[in-house]
Amino acid sequence: MSDLPTETPARNDVVQHLLDHLRRHPKRVVFTEGEDLRVIRAAARLVEEQVVAPILLGNREKIRGMAQEAGIPMKFIHIIDPPKASDFRLFCQRVENMDRYRSRQLGNPEEIVARPHYFGALMVQYGQADAVLGGNQAMPAAYFRALLHMIKPLPHVPKIFGASVMIAPHLKHLGSSGILLLADTALIPNPEVEDLAAIALETGKLAHHFLGRKPLVAMLSHSTKGSAGTPDARRMAAAAALAQASALKDFLDIDIEGELQADVALDAEAAEVKLPGAGTRPTADVLVFPNLDAAHISLKLLQHVAGAQTYGQLIMGLARPAAQVSRAASEQTIFGTAAAIAVEAIKYHQLYPNADF
Repeated sequence: MSDLPTETPARNDVVQHLLDHLRRHPKRVVFTEGEDLRVIRAAARLVEEQVVAPILLGNREKIRGMAQEAGIPMKFIHIIDPPKASDFRLFCQRVENMDRYRSRQLGNPEEIVARPHYFGALMVQYGQADAVLGGNQAMPAAYFRALLHMIKPLPHVPKIFGASVMIAPHLKHLGSSGILLLADTALIPNPEVEDLAAIALETGKLAHHFLGRKPLVAMLSHSTKGSAGTPDARRMAAAAALAQASALKDFLDIDIEGELQADVALDAEAAEVKLPGAGTRPTADVLVFPNLDAAHISLKLLQHVAGAQTYGQLIMGLARPAAQVSRAASEQTIFGTAAAIAVEAIKYHQLYPNADF
């Protein structure tokens, strides 16, 4: 089963805004698993839209043969077979240098660099691509391992996590601008208070970049503002307070609120009932979940029951833009995720001005 319907859905204003933005600032996205018809089709569409310069990793003859058989144009799509690449030896040397500073060595540099996930991550780390996307044919752990080994982490983010971009114009309460970000939907099973605060801040900064305005970040719970005094509810309230203090200290243009029940975060009428005197409230743009189970289950229900369109996992906390898609991802999911990660790459230095790039 695919993550999305096979047909291309009607675009809403948010998607069009992102594509228009990319046309002014096209980016290079490397696809680590290029021997995939979905990836080839998505890459051709990205070229047609004039938003991304795709780089496909894999066997050149096989990819070109697949494209020719399917009638897909390959103009402006670059193909690299890692072991035959001109930078292969350079990357091997860099991996060897990395191993000198590791307590546990990765193994033979040539074997490591020949793996497309590692090669793609190295391309992004050393500036030969602006963003990397993978996971369409591999287990998530294998892809995440390559990213974590080859791309520097951001020092101010305690743990790497994933944010999913969701668009569903047909759903009444899904984001005030027709776009909703969910986090962490990928990596941290049971985040601590500091992890949750970082997730709120980093996803809030990303939402501000996408939306061009101050976003509202909701820290979700089964409780709203102390209506339940459980440890989990208090943990979300503490995370919200910590994130609010950090946003104020760093002059971030982000509103953070919590702990909140999901209906309070997304439905103004429910908020009026449960938060008397709160006045008119905007719909949340970012939902931060208390744990990975809640986030991932919610993501899949919105996709497969409510028909929301999700654009992959944007991997947050790395010093370069990276994204992961499901093995069941449709062409549209891959296309949209590549566009989203390319938009993130446009202002990555502004999103993380203190990072050691």
